[in-house]
Amino acid sequence: MVVLLSKVSLFSCCNIAPKPSLSSLPTSLSSRNSHYPLRYSQEGKEVVSPLKSVVLSLGEEVSKRSLLALVSVSLFFVDPALAFKGGGPYGQGVTRGQDLSGKDFSGQTLIRQDFKTSILRQANFKGAKLLGASFFDADLTGADLSEADLRGADFSLANVTKVNLTNANLGGATATGNTSFKGSNITGADFTDVPLRDDQREYLCKIADGINVTTGNATRDTLLCN
Repeated sequence: MVVLLSKVSLFSCCNIAPKPSLSSLPTSLSSRNSHYPLRYSQEGKEVVSPLKSVVLSLGEEVSKRSLLALVSVSLFFVDPALAFKGGGPYGQGVTRGQDLSGKDFSGQTLIRQDFKTSILRQANFKGAKLLGASFFDADLTGADLSEADLRGADFSLANVTKVNLTNANLGGATATGNTSFKGSNITGADFTDVPLRDDQREYLCKIADGINVTTGNATRDTLLCN
């Protein structure tokens, strides 16, 4: 009796709320989140413990990283041919690895078109929009690329001999490897930021002339001729 009275008087005099027992807690609080320790306020409301907050944060971070890794892997293994138009290998409009000699592409919009390894002798690309197109290892002998927008196009290993590049804009195009421009007309062509071998640049500077009608840049200046 004395102990009971002391316990009652202690809570009453100090105004301390007794700790709720598990049986008095709401079912939702006692049954869920059993793996994470919880603490309760005097009103009996759930307060998430620091441990649970850390676990939840780690879970969200792992989920984000897993999703990012999955996307990265999917992009890495995507077929490179799908990055360009006309990559084939079958169907209409395929321009990769084809014999397209003499074909008329003049004035067409062929952005990121795939002409890799194609034969394009005497093909007509006058005034065509060929931004980012690939002519990798293609044969463009005698083709007409005058006034074409060739910014960012890839001419690596391509045969660009006797090609008409009058007023063509090749800004940022790639011309590495054994790319040859011998015999080509480059009057008014813009070669801004085109990486060229020393022998290529030397040859082109000997025949460079004119000013590009679109960019207003002198061909010799874009070739960094002395």
